[in-house]
Amino acid sequence: MKIAFPGRRSDNLEDVRGGGGAGGGFGLPIGIGAGLGVPGLIVTLLLAFVFGGNPFGGGGGGFSPNSPFQQFPRADQVPAGQPIPASLDPNANTVDFVSFVLDDVQGSWARSFAAAGKTYQPAKLVLFSDAVASGCGEASAATGPFYCPLDQHVYLDIAFFQELAQRFGAPGDFAQAYVIAHELGHHVQQLTGIGGSVQKEQQARPDEGSALSVRLELQADCLAGVWGYTAGQRGLLEPGDVEEGLAAAASVGDDRIQRAATGRVDPETWTHGSADQRSAWFRRGFERGDAAQCNTFSGDI
Repeated sequence: MKIAFPGRRSDNLEDVRGGGGAGGGFGLPIGIGAGLGVPGLIVTLLLAFVFGGNPFGGGGGGFSPNSPFQQFPRADQVPAGQPIPASLDPNANTVDFVSFVLDDVQGSWARSFAAAGKTYQPAKLVLFSDAVASGCGEASAATGPFYCPLDQHVYLDIAFFQELAQRFGAPGDFAQAYVIAHELGHHVQQLTGIGGSVQKEQQARPDEGSALSVRLELQADCLAGVWGYTAGQRGLLEPGDVEEGLAAAASVGDDRIQRAATGRVDPETWTHGSADQRSAWFRRGFERGDAAQCNTFSGDI
């Protein structure tokens, strides 16, 4: 993936690496995962995406989780904003890349919101190492990338990218971009009231909580794909980028995680969807470039 403005850091990027420790974090069942004999790398991925959703969402009136996107134009009908300079920095470090993707994803959504007559409130992305204190509580690096709706921040330990590439078979910068775009997809869900509506439904129908979580996560995958479409329209993608994104989405499927961890697959316990589902919804968003097509809450998934 091509990037511009090497060395320029986003106003919405906060770098707190080495800034102190934190404790147990969100009440996540890290001990349970370890007790099942799950290797550390599997625990990292499991916690990264099983709890990377929107468990604390607020607001929302009634359960119509896709309706906000009906007001959004297709991505190719939204003004592209300022052109990106042709000069590129092939040696740009990971922080520069994260900063660029953060601004690009949010710039794309800001234009879509404006075209729908709405105002996009940007999220902050916090880079941390080892542990971090968030608005949702304290978390260790084992939590992986996550979005906290209470402070509207994305939290990322960039060491996760090495795990993603070397141990989960999803290398490449666009695989990394997918992770960021997925988490910012949860921010879009929060701003449109989808996250809050889903939380209320989960509280009202706890027996369907996991199924609703799967649909929420698959929608975030689709929204990440919509951004990928805009990146392609603006000439930011390189050969192999789409495949990297699809591989990353598939690598975090619940079935792959469970099979690697225990040798068994139990769809009743899924919270994010299978490898095929995740890659299919990312592809859907990427190919259609239309957030209104990301209605994972209707029909089969």
